[in-house]
Amino acid sequence: MILASATPFTLILAVGASAAYAASAAGAARIGQTLPRVAVWLAWCLHGVMLASGLWGSEPRFGFAPALSVTAWLVGLVYAIESYVFPQLKTPWLLSGAGSAAVLLALLFPGSVLSATVSPWLPLHWALGIASYGLFAVAVVHAWLMSRAESRMRLASNDAGGLPLLTMERLTFHFVHLGFALLTATLLAGFFFGGQLYGAGQAIRWDHKTIFSVLSWLVFAVLIIGRARFGWRGKRAVRFLYAGSGLLLLAYAGSRFVMEVVLGQSL
Repeated sequence: MILASATPFTLILAVGASAAYAASAAGAARIGQTLPRVAVWLAWCLHGVMLASGLWGSEPRFGFAPALSVTAWLVGLVYAIESYVFPQLKTPWLLSGAGSAAVLLALLFPGSVLSATVSPWLPLHWALGIASYGLFAVAVVHAWLMSRAESRMRLASNDAGGLPLLTMERLTFHFVHLGFALLTATLLAGFFFGGQLYGAGQAIRWDHKTIFSVLSWLVFAVLIIGRARFGWRGKRAVRFLYAGSGLLLLAYAGSRFVMEVVLGQSL
């Protein structure tokens, strides 16, 4: 089903967004921060229009690649806003590179056509889940930047990442707490309103998605409790964040990748 839903308009948006992300990634390493930030905003706008046309167009589609694409879009939005709140925050080339890859991946694998009979509440359920994906992805980016800054400080590098470590740490765990709240809401909605969302007899589906989601929720819960009660910081906290995010990635995107690409099954 590669490029099955790509229209000329979608192709133009995808190429434009990918090019803007690439320009931001290249500019972050060679020139000042003004052009990379402008390129990030341009990429984010084009990327958003592309997502809207795919999710709310004449033939709505969704799958693992659009889920990753929405996640990258949310990360780009948060980082673009942060770059204005904290002007000293530098645009990481890896973030723009991931955005460009997500756009192209969604173009190649647009997902399956959504059934017209799905519950009108199902998009809200998905929105909560994808928003939690995005917030944890932002937390992972911040944790990576924080770890990189710590390493550079140990090497006496002049480039520590743009923000004080304590500020970066607070931002990281703000996003962890917000993502955990949304993930909790997503799981509760699935458990208590699964019948309305997916149809009768589907209240609780202990499939791979549910199992990985619950495991990730447990890991994040341990991280939050450990930080609150035992003051977990540094590598231990970051490892828990990476582990929980990895399980959450497997919960939907990983399972849908296997079903859509490996097994060739539709939603």
